[in-house]
Amino acid sequence: MAEAKAVLRFVRIAPRKARAVVDMIRGQQVLRALGVLKYTPRAAAKVVEKVLRSAVANAEQKEMGESDSMWISRAHVDGGPTFKRFHARAQGRASSIHKRTSHITIVVSAPEPGAKR
Repeated sequence: MAEAKAVLRFVRIAPRKARAVVDMIRGQQVLRALGVLKYTPRAAAKVVEKVLRSAVANAEQKEMGESDSMWISRAHVDGGPTFKRFHARAQGRASSIHKRTSHITIVVSAPEPGAKR
């Protein structure tokens, strides 16, 4: 089974929010997943769609076939580095702000010729 991968690192979306979107498309066919992402009203959906399109382009570059027959075999979101900032509070205090980043990985697979999924 041929696979193609795309990774987007250091994207400024919290991993918890990106995982909710990636969980919706894991294991689906590429065309169906693109349709789901197009109408998902979350900021992470645009980013995940971009990574998915990149994985499909990588697969077509490797001549794995058409995107109609491909499906998402693996997709996961890992946490990246956290930017630490401070916010001024009352009476000279400060509270911390954690700006989290993500690493998004999507792997698409194409079936072998003559094999059934």
